[in-house]
Amino acid sequence: MKPDQVAYPPLDVLKPVADDIWIVDSGPIRAGGVPLPIRMTVIRLPTGGLMLLSPTGFGFTLKAQLEELGPVEHLVAPNSVHWTFVKAWQTHLPNAVTWAAPGLRKRGPVREAGVNLDRDLGAAAPAAWAHVVEQVVIPGAGGFAEVAFFHKPSRTLVLTDLVQNLETEKLPMVMRPFIRLAGSAAPLGGTPIYLRAVVKLKGREAKAAAGRLVAFEPQRVVFTHGRWFERDGAAQLRRALAWMLG
Repeated sequence: MKPDQVAYPPLDVLKPVADDIWIVDSGPIRAGGVPLPIRMTVIRLPTGGLMLLSPTGFGFTLKAQLEELGPVEHLVAPNSVHWTFVKAWQTHLPNAVTWAAPGLRKRGPVREAGVNLDRDLGAAAPAAWAHVVEQVVIPGAGGFAEVAFFHKPSRTLVLTDLVQNLETEKLPMVMRPFIRLAGSAAPLGGTPIYLRAVVKLKGREAKAAAGRLVAFEPQRVVFTHGRWFERDGAAQLRRALAWMLG
């Protein structure tokens, strides 16, 4: 299938979501043989600087578009998987600070790739964005962790893999039953079953993190794979995370 059939064109360009927040649709990438659309989220801070959440592939045209909005100051690898495009952005944006999900720097593939991780993300948002963006760490077993970000002015919640909403008609026919069985098929979407198993092992800690996400009452929820929740964000998030909330 062609990229435009799997992902959400136009690709690799900025698309406005709300004041001071944009997305960039890209891909597809392959995960376990499944071609997946991917998405980066861009937040402009009150200082005028930009933070790139889960960077997609680097491109000079996209870099120019971003710099029209403001200087790129922060590159954020928000979970244990979404870091592979960071190095290319570091090469072309040497002054940007790279932030890593908890435990990411310990992973062998990250060290082998030579990705420079400047600072680790934690339960509390750093001073660089704490006044406009809150963050929550979703823990998991086996070194997995994902950091969620809530942009307070626009009431936009940004996740990575915790929620997926894959439109099966955009995937090869042979893959469609597996996506439905995994629990990540549109229009309802949710946490894929393999990730549920990893997160569920953290019990009360994971439930508390889910409770914080739902308490934000987001208007919209952006995530990396599939059609994001453009409206009724709070209700759709509560349904998608019902398995965590108990």
